[in-house]
Amino acid sequence: MTIEGMETKIIDGKRIAAEVREEVRLRVEKLRAKGVEPGLCVILVGDDPASQVYVRNKDRAATKAGFQVETVRLPADVGQEELEQVIFERNANPSVHGILVQLPLPPGLDPEPLLRALDPRKDVDGLGPANVAALWRGQDGMQPCTPAGCIELLERSGVTIEGRRAVIVGRSPLVGKPLAALLLNRNATVTICHSRTQDLARVTREADILVAAVGRAEMVRGSWIKPGACVLDVGINRGEDGRLRGDVAFAEAREIASKITPVPGGVGPMTIAMLLSNTARAAANLGGLDPDSLD
Repeated sequence: MTIEGMETKIIDGKRIAAEVREEVRLRVEKLRAKGVEPGLCVILVGDDPASQVYVRNKDRAATKAGFQVETVRLPADVGQEELEQVIFERNANPSVHGILVQLPLPPGLDPEPLLRALDPRKDVDGLGPANVAALWRGQDGMQPCTPAGCIELLERSGVTIEGRRAVIVGRSPLVGKPLAALLLNRNATVTICHSRTQDLARVTREADILVAAVGRAEMVRGSWIKPGACVLDVGINRGEDGRLRGDVAFAEAREIASKITPVPGGVGPMTIAMLLSNTARAAANLGGLDPDSLD
């Protein structure tokens, strides 16, 4: 596919995620040499099939990277206070450097008190209030994994962020809002679109960097994209035929974009890779080491 004679580049999230995981593995080796055994605790409540798969993949990747991994499996009818107590115990455990509560939780459980209960230094999903505040203030803290993965994809693919117009379709607290902060911190001009945005296609056509994170299969059409833009598709939607599709009409978009992520194999693999990176960073900080000295 070409844009004025230039081939559209498919951003290979699997390859970039593998690079990040290998870098993390080397950091873990250095941590262990300095007497720090990085530990990750994943808390899984209920038996949601998708969550089971995600946790299994996280456990496998973390173990392969050299982490000590604990998976706490709790029934769907666990009480809110009992669940908070599990977090408090891991907060106090010096062998645990990262704590992740797998979302979504079963009905009847409120995630907000749990996120507030997490030690911010161990909040490797970056969703607790202290890390959210640090993100918007441009301060050091744990960054949410999927948005951080988007930034890694852009930077490792040679996409200039500073001075560019970025448009995000989707305003969720998991992706859209934190990604906006990360892009702003890198001097992009950012617009967040949502269900009330008027003339959405006109706004998206202004983007040098377009991110689709709305959860509607192939909503973003090729005609919505500025020629030469970089397109990140965060959506994962399973069609009636069982195939995974993103939020972007890929076949149309690749005719227009200069760079684009596929689904699957684009943004998705970066989420676990950034979780591992966050956990290694947390282990260094809690072990009294400079995380940057491990690179």
